[in-house]
Amino acid sequence: MYNNNKLGSKNTDGVIYGTHFNGGLTMRKKIVFLTGAGMSVESGFKTFRGNDGLWENYPVQQVASHEGWLADPTLVTNFYNMLRRKLWNARPNEGHKLIAEMERDYDVSVLTQNVDDLHERAGSSKVIHLHGELSKVCSSDDPYNDLYIQQLTPDDSDVEPGTKAGDGSLLRPFIVFFGEAVPMLQPAAYEARQADVFVIIGTSLNVYPAAGLVSYTKPGCPIYLIDPNSVAMSSMPRRTHIQRGASEGMRELVKLFGK
Repeated sequence: MYNNNKLGSKNTDGVIYGTHFNGGLTMRKKIVFLTGAGMSVESGFKTFRGNDGLWENYPVQQVASHEGWLADPTLVTNFYNMLRRKLWNARPNEGHKLIAEMERDYDVSVLTQNVDDLHERAGSSKVIHLHGELSKVCSSDDPYNDLYIQQLTPDDSDVEPGTKAGDGSLLRPFIVFFGEAVPMLQPAAYEARQADVFVIIGTSLNVYPAAGLVSYTKPGCPIYLIDPNSVAMSSMPRRTHIQRGASEGMRELVKLFGK
């Protein structure tokens, strides 16, 4: 589907798509995707992106903040149990699959603000989750300690409120709550700096610090934004707005790359 033989010419913005040659070795173009809530909408999975401050009809501060967790860990645990059950019923959409298929011909990294695992299920092999992963739980005292991170499955999905992690603290969702640090921001920034092409899908670029990743791209790196809504892009030179949803926009992007 993605023929590198077609990618040696310049497109209208003067960017050469194709392979690099370094000392006789062929190096594949690196495409970095930054995906947000709009990426998963077509899969029927609602990630928080509301202007009304609600997530699945719950105040976001109640279910997605450190203060909310401390105030009522039982409510928060049950909320994410419910979300997890919805996630297992969701399926990757065509947009997810097209991103994964691009690995055949490109070096592809996905930086996602979403907590679902739809990119992985579509086949993407290099995914950085900026805001955590719904399919995992962790220590509430030491969230990023691998010793206490547990992977959940559809057959063993719910966490009983009050369940303890290996260090004796409560098991909590492996989610970056609002107001908490974003530990995966540094590796994501590294990927952004390596990008030959940077593609943004389904994010309003209002959620920081993730939205600031575009500023790490190299001078001259073309930026594509796939989003059906109007987005202020005056601060993004070298950008092309494909005003479509995730799947339709990815189909259009594939055509552009195939020229």
